[in-house]
Amino acid sequence: MHQRPRGAVTATNEPSELGGAGAASLATGVTRSPEATRAVGRALAVLSQPGDVVVLAGDLGAGKTTLAQGFATGLGVTDPVTSPTFALMRQYRCALAPVQALLHLDLYRLDRLAEVADLGVAQLVEEDAVALVEWGDVATSVLGDDLLTVWLRPGAEPGERIVELWTRGERWDGRAGELRAALRAGASRP
Repeated sequence: MHQRPRGAVTATNEPSELGGAGAASLATGVTRSPEATRAVGRALAVLSQPGDVVVLAGDLGAGKTTLAQGFATGLGVTDPVTSPTFALMRQYRCALAPVQALLHLDLYRLDRLAEVADLGVAQLVEEDAVALVEWGDVATSVLGDDLLTVWLRPGAEPGERIVELWTRGERWDGRAGELRAALRAGASRP
């Protein structure tokens, strides 16, 4: 198991801690390949709305960036999507309305919660954008009241990933059934 660098904000190791106070488990699925993990990302992206914040959690190599690539494709992003670990944030133009921009953040290298708060993620997504935050489980308290957390971890077989969806806040309540269906549809791909 890979850990975050010494001194970094501590990541959540258990899904029961995801999303902070008020978080609720929504669904669990298993993907059997990187393409199936991308398919889950595409299916979730179709359900996203401007102002959404989606947290991607899991250890190094768990599939966060793979899911982010599918999510970006689902929003009509045509640029290559890589983890913004050193850039901290990348912005992509989306071709599919109503979301006009995808803000892809990676909090892996941040040492203090105050650094995350200074980014003002909740304010960045107010107008026609969705934020996808890798390692966002370290900062749920400053990412806003409404979150979808996607927790990924390796499964028993090579290429297999266990994907858990957690929600916090009312924003996602009306999409719960669709989120479950999106996870099932993506996870059913080979």
